[in-house]
Amino acid sequence: MQVMSGKPEGSAAGGGGLRERKKRATRAALAEAAVRLAVEHGVDKVTVEAISAAAGVSVRTFFNYFDTRDDVFVLTDAEAGARVRRALLDAPAGLSPLEAVRDAIAAELTEAEQRHELWRLHGDVLRASPHLLARSLSAHMADETGLAEAVAERVRRGAGAGTVPDGPSAASPPPASPPPAPAPPPATSDEERRRALDLYPRLLAAVAVVAVRVSVEHWCSRQQERPFAEVFREVFDLLAAGLPEPAA
Repeated sequence: MQVMSGKPEGSAAGGGGLRERKKRATRAALAEAAVRLAVEHGVDKVTVEAISAAAGVSVRTFFNYFDTRDDVFVLTDAEAGARVRRALLDAPAGLSPLEAVRDAIAAELTEAEQRHELWRLHGDVLRASPHLLARSLSAHMADETGLAEAVAERVRRGAGAGTVPDGPSAASPPPASPPPAPAPPPATSDEERRRALDLYPRLLAAVAVVAVRVSVEHWCSRQQERPFAEVFREVFDLLAAGLPEPAA
């Protein structure tokens, strides 16, 4: 999940120690500088030197975070997907997979109201650069696959949680819980990883990604009506309810 996050050092969202928060702040500063320069001058005229200077870091520091210049436009926060997957797997067992996904993604969107203008500019830059847009779509697909794999892992972990049926004797020992379903063998390509997944985790991950996009787009067009967090939660509430038809 690629989001342009730049949480302040004192923010608890996203976790991590001081060093990790500083690294995230530097990455965010580089990504923001690149986007704003691209909007002003065009992507083709933006150099690594200009991005680094605008972010207040050295060129060497730039290459500590991004392998190429194009990566700063595409891999804006390479760790966001990993944080979402960790949060999903660490979520309380009582949450449904949909609820766990919702909460994990919400933690990455705590600054949506402050960052939406930059997100819009980033989208403009990608749409104006077909090669960057294609790379961005590929990165999003990889994140979606990773999210689906985390959903599958959470479902497998829950497969061993059985209930003890009522028996004829209270003294009878409870039956042993069945072992969790075995994990599928590792796949070597993105396409093989997707084929190895069952329908449920693939569908849930895809629906969650679309839900985020719809939440952001809807809120951006009606910012004065209510906070983004309310729109985001309503979208997932509607999904959890089975998308009932609204009252006339």
